[in-house]
Amino acid sequence: MAEAGPLWTGTLPTTALEGGLLSELKLTVPWGYIAAKAWGSLQGPPVLCLHGWLDNANSFDRLLPLLPQDFHYVAMDFGGHGLSSHYSPGVPYYHQNFVSEVRRVAAGGIVGGMFSCIFPEMVDELILLDSSPFAMDINEMENLLTYKRRAIEHMLQVEATRKPPSVVGPQEILQGFLKNNSHVGEECAKLLLQRGTTPVATGLVLNRDRRIAWPEHSFDFVSRELFQHSVQQLRARVLLVKAAQGYNDVRRENDANREPLLFMLHVLRSVLKERFQFVEVPGNHYVHMNAPHHVAGIISSFLQSKRRGPVPQ
Repeated sequence: MAEAGPLWTGTLPTTALEGGLLSELKLTVPWGYIAAKAWGSLQGPPVLCLHGWLDNANSFDRLLPLLPQDFHYVAMDFGGHGLSSHYSPGVPYYHQNFVSEVRRVAAGGIVGGMFSCIFPEMVDELILLDSSPFAMDINEMENLLTYKRRAIEHMLQVEATRKPPSVVGPQEILQGFLKNNSHVGEECAKLLLQRGTTPVATGLVLNRDRRIAWPEHSFDFVSRELFQHSVQQLRARVLLVKAAQGYNDVRRENDANREPLLFMLHVLRSVLKERFQFVEVPGNHYVHMNAPHHVAGIISSFLQSKRRGPVPQ
């Protein structure tokens, strides 16, 4: 989640919808449109909310009503996710492309971090929910070429088959989602599927582009040196909220393999100093959905604290 400059073009309706939602938006891009939804005050400072891998803008439905309503929150679906258009045939899904999407309409935590480093003048505050500004290659160097090969082969295979999307019953698709996303509760899974599927006569069809597979296929891994250089470009104040059973657990990393996290925290603290705040909360990678009250107060204090000044602990 990042607070940036202009987030969209066009005018929003002034009539608030249910739950504080102002409007559903469609923002024109060369391959179709980016779907988004807006909450809060039209006159408030803009806060752009970016979802994680294979999720969608509904990721923030339970959190945003708990945050200060004098901000203007916009949650977008990345291309190929939620209600946004799929990329054209032959165009792969890389995180740098998602950064370009943010730039088109103006940060998933990694995309927001990348955007904040590449366009530092556009971001005042960066909030990372159990994420990192960049994906580092500390434990991935031997796999990078394999990831790139698999990404290309998967994209070509999906495009070559031209198989229509599978139609699945509501209960079956819910159970499949929960099986593949053990950290998401049933209520939150239904919320994500609400925006992530389209009803048809005999069931539901997933909206996401089938060319999007494993996150490793799309990550732009960076070295330690590039990570540190990128963090040095940041002008924003940064809040990193880590879930106690979060990203490291999702990635099946054990205690002996926490070097990337420790290195990231060391760089952020040493470079940003008083502009960096780190908070650990109980819960897993989806704590902002499963238990939004665990993070809402922390985020609210950060957003409302004096700009550029020390962040209250």
